[in-house]
Amino acid sequence: MTVFRTRFAPSPTGYLHLGHAYAALTVFDTARQAGGTALLRIEDIDRTRCKQEFEQAIYDDLRWLGCDWPEPVRRQSDHISTCSVLDQLAAQGLIYRCFKTRREIAQDIARAPHHPGEGSGGVIYPGPATPMSPDEEAERLSKGAPFAWRLSITACREYLGERFDQLDFEETGQGAEGKTGRVRARPDSLGDVILGRKDMGTSYHLACTHDDALQRISHVIRGTDLFFATHLHRLLQELMGWSVPVYHHHPLIRDETGKRFAKRDRAITLRALRSAGFSPADLRARVGL
Repeated sequence: MTVFRTRFAPSPTGYLHLGHAYAALTVFDTARQAGGTALLRIEDIDRTRCKQEFEQAIYDDLRWLGCDWPEPVRRQSDHISTCSVLDQLAAQGLIYRCFKTRREIAQDIARAPHHPGEGSGGVIYPGPATPMSPDEEAERLSKGAPFAWRLSITACREYLGERFDQLDFEETGQGAEGKTGRVRARPDSLGDVILGRKDMGTSYHLACTHDDALQRISHVIRGTDLFFATHLHRLLQELMGWSVPVYHHHPLIRDETGKRFAKRDRAITLRALRSAGFSPADLRARVGL
């Protein structure tokens, strides 16, 4: 029998808003109904935008909503332990140093009209037309040039062989176009994504997937805005031999104009609603729960 274990993993880059409340309540309610466990994980690897005051507000807001979680809470900044994952991927020849600036990458994409260009996760970089020579790479490193570690989709396809085209995952939510069931994973549609940088040995994709495996997450419940990221996460799981959770992507909460909520919309933060006299029951009704 599979133990139901899920997580809510916000980033402390601002105060939680209605969209976060819907996501958190969906996670914690589902875990309770399944007789399982919902963990809280703080994804704070963004050293520039993450702040302690926002992290404390997350705890306060979630407790006000009636959510509870096992202690201690995992804070990603306390466990930057994915460098060994990068080392393993590098040893397998699956990642490479990319010294290109964003402008240079945009120019590369513009010169490749057959490529999809902008995607749901931002700019899609198809990889270099010609790999950098070891001598040029060594020269750039000697000068302290900044770089990002990118996952080579071409190398991954060669490494996995037929398994690359057989990657899939179970979707029980809306997924893409409301379809549920087994979904074919297409990590190649995201291009060569960044897994780490010179000054930060991880990225959202790597840290999130690594921690899901480390914390034995059986079910990932999150918004449809992250559905396409799941295709990449499935590839990382295959490369690293990590377990594959069941995925459930729920719809996003939007305002009356159809715009999704954002942290910059201060009027609908949970702090603002609490100050205005809203109760947890009022908030549940407002987000349709």
